[in-house]
Amino acid sequence: MIFNIGRSRRPAVYAALLAAVVLALAACSSTGGKKASNQSSVSAGHASTPRYTFAIITHASPGDTFWDIIRAGASAAAAKDNITLHYSNNDDPTKQAALIQDAINSHVSGIAVTDPNPDALCPTIQKARAASIPVVMFNAGVANWQACGGMEYFGQDESIAGVAAGKRLAAAGAKHVLCVLQTQGQVQLEARCNGVKQGLGSEGTMSKLYVNGTDNSAMLSSMTAKLTQDKTIDAVITLGAPVALVAIQSLTAAHSSAKLYTFDTNAEEISKIKSGAVQWAVDQQPYLQGYESVDSLWLYLTNGNVLGGGTTVLTGPSFIDASNVAKVATYAARGTR
Repeated sequence: MIFNIGRSRRPAVYAALLAAVVLALAACSSTGGKKASNQSSVSAGHASTPRYTFAIITHASPGDTFWDIIRAGASAAAAKDNITLHYSNNDDPTKQAALIQDAINSHVSGIAVTDPNPDALCPTIQKARAASIPVVMFNAGVANWQACGGMEYFGQDESIAGVAAGKRLAAAGAKHVLCVLQTQGQVQLEARCNGVKQGLGSEGTMSKLYVNGTDNSAMLSSMTAKLTQDKTIDAVITLGAPVALVAIQSLTAAHSSAKLYTFDTNAEEISKIKSGAVQWAVDQQPYLQGYESVDSLWLYLTNGNVLGGGTTVLTGPSFIDASNVAKVATYAARGTR
């Protein structure tokens, strides 16, 4: 009889255990968060937040492929975040300031901007903030983005990058480095060359050469003349990928044995690193700069987020050389490195 009673109670025990498990799971759910369907309307693939309009304004020179990578990053973020993106550029600081003013007048929801010339651009950037338009800055303006009214900054510290490049040049045995600047008056380019000089220290010397970065023939002529005239130059560092490609021709024309190094990349230059024509490139990850500039504005407007904690969000420097160029080449082929 007792045996039969035990068998008759077993289903009731199982039922009680099952009920306890269900209650435990319910308790976990109530304290662990809402169901996915009740959470934010933002998904990982595409936002369903309100459609905002952002302006991204740069100092890009005509034909400089470096900026294509920044635009690719910005466009990818805009597509994900349901953003209408207006891109404009001018390498004349006064005209770039006018583009910023146009964006203010258009009542855009956010502005991402580069600042290579603080005296010319900061007053207009400050007008944007006065109009309650959130502004993030990137690529150029690392030393003064907060004073100009930037909420966040994405880029590399050009002085740090220059010092890192100078130290690598010294380690490679460079004694006389020619630093080629494609535009006069841009603070970030000067910071790179000055950093290179600092990084070289007592191991070598550095001289500057200013060229017209919008005229390949003029650049070729200027660099060839300098390399022909001064055979003590054993290393050339350019500050942009298109300039590096012209420098390859200059080295050949001048019959120079100097090694070539550069800041920044594009797909064609990546192939030159693979071939050994360029020793390495300092990479500031421009795709990341464009992407984060747009995405951070969206995060601010939709969730009140601000990145960096009041400090620069660094995207570089890193180096692309023979050790990692094959992997980077895969991304460069699709226009993202």
